[in-house]
Amino acid sequence: IEEVVNFLPVDFILNVVLDENKTIIKAVAGHHVLAHREGCSFLDSLYKIKIPERADIVITTPGGFPKDINLYQAQKALDNAKHAVREGGIIILLASCTEGYGETVFERWINNSTSPDDLVMKIRDNFELGGHKAAAIALVEKKARVFIVSDMPHEMSKKLYMEPFNSMEEALTTAFSQLGQDARVLLMPHGGSTLPVVQSL
Repeated sequence: IEEVVNFLPVDFILNVVLDENKTIIKAVAGHHVLAHREGCSFLDSLYKIKIPERADIVITTPGGFPKDINLYQAQKALDNAKHAVREGGIIILLASCTEGYGETVFERWINNSTSPDDLVMKIRDNFELGGHKAAAIALVEKKARVFIVSDMPHEMSKKLYMEPFNSMEEALTTAFSQLGQDARVLLMPHGGSTLPVVQSL
């Protein structure tokens, strides 16, 4: 994005940072790179969370309604949770998804896929807005298993290669039975707006 100034000069920018309620809590203005970096630094101070190590099991939610109204929106929590889970671990996504998938292109990509690898390869060959979220979920699934507790029919979850459960207790019991009773667990109640970063020693 910064390279755009090579052929379309930018003299001045004004960016804002929003909180969970879409209220402006900071404004940055001036040089297109320096002002933007200042905004990013402020945002990091709010939402970037240091963790000592990646967990075996990550339990996350998008942060409640309307962030979990459909899977298209709830995907943001998965995208952040992938930074907190170890390779081969399990993410448990708690999201109502009363509207199901929530977006027509997203749904088409899911219904026309054959595997997570298929989704990743397709987005690399032909980027399409909506399809990119299906591919993003597939990238998470290539790292960890995804258990989901939602109001969606189980078949809809399975079409996107997730493992559906009727309750968090059932999902967590299954995760412990597969990864061991001493598995490390991390909770991300506001997964859509929390970025976990492993703290370097």
